Amino acid sequence: MTIKLIRMSSGEDIVATVVGEVDDAIQIKNALVLIPANNQLGFAPWSPIVDPEVEYIEVFKQFVVYVTTPQPAAIENYNMIFNNSNIVTPPEKKLIL
Repeated sequence: MTIKLIRMSSGEDIVATVVGEVDDAIQIKNALVLIPANNQLGFAPWSPIVDPEVEYIEVFKQFVVYVTTPQPAAIENYNMIFNNSNIVTPPEKKLIL
């Protein structure tokens, strides 16, 4: 399984784990769409109402413009979302007297 950046013909950029490939489709899971905001990029669920029991989504190759490796920082953020069971919180602020 490999994390890939997939550009869809609709213009969406998706970061997802590729779990397989068949003749006419790519099988992905944990798909996130990149959302530009305030000169930064954020992640949002690509298809938020898919049943959580679905093992993977098949994306038909006819709708894919390209598949490539995302930047290391994007992979790190993606892994933090899906592989880190601990909630990351900011450091505690302390009142200095």
